Amino acid sequence: MTVQAASQAPERMDRFYSIVRLVSRFWIWFFFKNVSVVRAERIPAGGPVLLCINHPNNLIDSLLVSGVLSRKIHFLATAALFRNPLVARFLAACGAIPVYRKQDDPTRMDKNVDAFAACFRALEAGRVVGIYPEGTTHAESRVQRIKTGASRIVLEYQAGGRGAALTLIPVGLAFDARKSFRSRVRVSFGEPIPVAPYAAVHRQDPLRAVDALTAAIQEGMQAEVLHVARPERQDLIRALEQVYRGDLIRELEEERGLGDRQIDPLRLSRTIADAVAHFEERDPERVARLWEGLQHYRGLLATYHVRDQAVRSLAERTPGRARIRRSWDAAVGLPIFAYGLVVNGLPYLLPRFIARRTARKETDYATTRLLASIVAFPLLWALETWIVWRLGGVRWAAGFALSLPLSGLLAYRYLGGVGRLRSRLRLGWVSLTHRQLAGRLLAERQALVAELERAKDDYLRATRGSSF
Repeated sequence: MTVQAASQAPERMDRFYSIVRLVSRFWIWFFFKNVSVVRAERIPAGGPVLLCINHPNNLIDSLLVSGVLSRKIHFLATAALFRNPLVARFLAACGAIPVYRKQDDPTRMDKNVDAFAACFRALEAGRVVGIYPEGTTHAESRVQRIKTGASRIVLEYQAGGRGAALTLIPVGLAFDARKSFRSRVRVSFGEPIPVAPYAAVHRQDPLRAVDALTAAIQEGMQAEVLHVARPERQDLIRALEQVYRGDLIRELEEERGLGDRQIDPLRLSRTIADAVAHFEERDPERVARLWEGLQHYRGLLATYHVRDQAVRSLAERTPGRARIRRSWDAAVGLPIFAYGLVVNGLPYLLPRFIARRTARKETDYATTRLLASIVAFPLLWALETWIVWRLGGVRWAAGFALSLPLSGLLAYRYLGGVGRLRSRLRLGWVSLTHRQLAGRLLAERQALVAELERAKDDYLRATRGSSF
């Protein structure tokens, strides 16, 4: 089925979509520190494809998926976005298909007949359609129960014999810190879901086929992200990641000789979640003790404004050569940081201010900040370049303009180092003014990690074949 689809000639991107994709790729590269693309080769070069994508970060989700694939994607977008005539023209030019949600306007659900027809036309033409089956964007560490729309599109397309066999692929988006500038994101393409068995059932029992395929899509999407089935345990798993995942990564680097690119953070997070579920079923008191210890430790960190990383560094002996190199880097980088801060401070801070003031939901924050950055950075950079041109001429203005993006990224990296240093200095000050506190924080952290190590060993013994 996939082979048949792949044999078709790939759809050519129109010029407008290519320009929008190029611009969005630049800003995605600028906004995120790392975009890890996993198994993108599963998308055939030609033929109809339906992508079923989780929806954790609003518009950024569509920018990411379209940016990492070389084929044009026709996304289903809420019809509420099409109310503005200018936005509607832009979305239509990008190939977006309006879909009506019950929570937006229950009186217009009949309009979705047109949405289905538009999907069928795109698939018949051998194009790629992207759908968010959860129906809404959300900040939970799981795939919410998906709607049946994706299954109905697939099965009705197949039943109509409209064209080449369709390739159905689940897609998972995972953000390390969805609201943070220069964070990491993972775009993972899952195993294609075979459609033929469900199409055969659909001829006899359409409702059963839709339900079964919906369940398969749900499982496929869950396999590509960190899926925490019980929402009330999300805070525990996040706390465990913050305190323990770094220790696990360092253990893999030191004991197994793995490099940073060889370690999959999502796999570690998923194993932590699986271990929590394992102990919740067999030893809930252990989970309760861990949660209580984590809350107490994090409470102390918050009270004295200290990061866990600073406490962890107390237990690590940094070689003298490394300390000298860090000091040298800090000294050399200070002028670059000062320059980058002066020329990029306002373009960086203004979008963050706008996002904090206007974003209504957590999932809107990053999109609002990115859109504000797309306007603020070019506008303010152009203003600054004009000032330099007026003062120093064309050559100075050209050099200044070229320095802006690189100096901004270097300044932001330096700022992260300053933040870590400030936390360590804060911990040093706390240890001087509250002599026993630093030792207490270190002792609590070591006790937590020791308990987690015992839990890890018990989990691995109980689930032979599992690994971190």
